[in-house]
Amino acid sequence: MVKFSLIPRESKFFHLFEESARNMLKTSQTLREMLDSLEPVEGRVAEITGLEHAGDTITHQIVAQLHRTFVTPFDREDMAILAHTMDDVTDFIHAAADAMLIYKINEPTPRSKELANIIVQATAEVEKAVHGLRRHADLKRILDRCVEINRLENMADRVFRAAMAELFDDGIDMAQVIKWREIYEHMESATDSCEDVANVLEGVALKHA
Repeated sequence: MVKFSLIPRESKFFHLFEESARNMLKTSQTLREMLDSLEPVEGRVAEITGLEHAGDTITHQIVAQLHRTFVTPFDREDMAILAHTMDDVTDFIHAAADAMLIYKINEPTPRSKELANIIVQATAEVEKAVHGLRRHADLKRILDRCVEINRLENMADRVFRAAMAELFDDGIDMAQVIKWREIYEHMESATDSCEDVANVLEGVALKHA
């Protein structure tokens, strides 16, 4: 027989969300470190892969906890979406790093470094915003974090468009165009997912502030 908790296990949920956010930030920082020095690529990608697996585990723990808890600290649907969207960020970062390994990228582009920096900034804002969920007094501050995440996502869009234009303007070999287009798309999708996280956090803050 399944046992349900009648008391919200707030500390358990908040701990898991914070752990997921820290893991996501660490993944983005590792990608930036990899682009700052592509040696050794294999080791950095292996580290990112391990972080991606850790993120999956945390997401599964959150979902399992939701099924076991009768009363949750905020809307059950919002909690599930938040868990999965944070996991999406980590997945896209991993996809970008994995593509670099598969395609044997030996030198990062300036645009890839720009995007990596933006991803780190966006995930850092997400990590801070998630910590604000614990205390009711901090909920309004989450809205400021969400505004900054949206600004960073818009910046990433501009960098992405510029990067794509440069691929076709500079007479780059078509094989390189195909490789970098995929990498850029994964990186841009990571910032899009950060904005998705911000949208969920904004909704939670507005409902409960």
